[in-house]
Amino acid sequence: MRGEKSERPASRADIEERFLRDWGFELPDSIFRFWDFLSSLAPAGHQALRDLDVSPVGVIDLFADTSLQPRQGIDVRVHGRYYRDPPEFLTFMHGGSDGLHHGLWFDDGRTCRGVASYYTHDGGGIDTTSRTPLEALRAILERCWRDLDDDVEDEDVSARRSRLALLRDALTVVETGDRPEVGLAYSRAYDTIAPAADFDRITTLDGAGALVAGETALDRPAHGQADEYKFATYIYALFEDPAALQAGVEEARRRCSAGDPAEALVLGRDLHWASGGDPAREALANELLVMAYRVLNRPSLAEIAGAHHRHRSLPRVDVLEQT
Repeated sequence: MRGEKSERPASRADIEERFLRDWGFELPDSIFRFWDFLSSLAPAGHQALRDLDVSPVGVIDLFADTSLQPRQGIDVRVHGRYYRDPPEFLTFMHGGSDGLHHGLWFDDGRTCRGVASYYTHDGGGIDTTSRTPLEALRAILERCWRDLDDDVEDEDVSARRSRLALLRDALTVVETGDRPEVGLAYSRAYDTIAPAADFDRITTLDGAGALVAGETALDRPAHGQADEYKFATYIYALFEDPAALQAGVEEARRRCSAGDPAEALVLGRDLHWASGGDPAREALANELLVMAYRVLNRPSLAEIAGAHHRHRSLPRVDVLEQT
């Protein structure tokens, strides 16, 4: 699959209906611009994507063919869903080495806030600075351009740069055309700026923050205000103390049952991120997340959390096949 079009490509209405029915999400215009951009590329453009180690994956497979169904007994909502992906994350692009992948971010359970990304096989948390899929692609392109600057005399490098320049030219016609910087200058201007504190979201271990109002047991700061290292050190130590973890889970349950889901959501997200293959942590994460999403009236996220929990040990994330 991998985003290759079928003989009778699906209409936008077909795609929107499939995602609303199966995921409960309203797809943003930006993902259709991304798909249209990919579809418009000449062979040199597709080679440039391969040069970047970029490929459309996950839910983009359904843009090519909305009739695809999951393998027998598997929930479609886990297609493209990696082990640590929060329920809010909907993978659409593989972006390079160490398992870098990008997903649309639906943290209100219905509409897309922007793009999230992280490295499955490496450290670091979830980056939510890109607003659109094409903006995320531009960031990857400019990082690669920066890395190629040292070998401009090499013929292979020169050919890659030529292809990337053409890809940039095509991309900036659609988006990011107001950004003239390239390579290192681009990364410095747009790719490495620490985002401002987000007071609509509360700090979480995964680095993306949780969209929720209410009180938390640790009186967590707003997203972007915590010392990430100190916070992570504390949370991982908490998870290694069975008694302390149990007490924290019970407190989250109590608060959620009383109508305040904030602690259940943030602790559930933390446990999901740090499950590390531990069935007990996986179960607690799922329980707290589902509980919180139900109180927050985010049933789509609750269903995704449940589906992921049931299939979290799948050996691969591609579950769709031709019927």
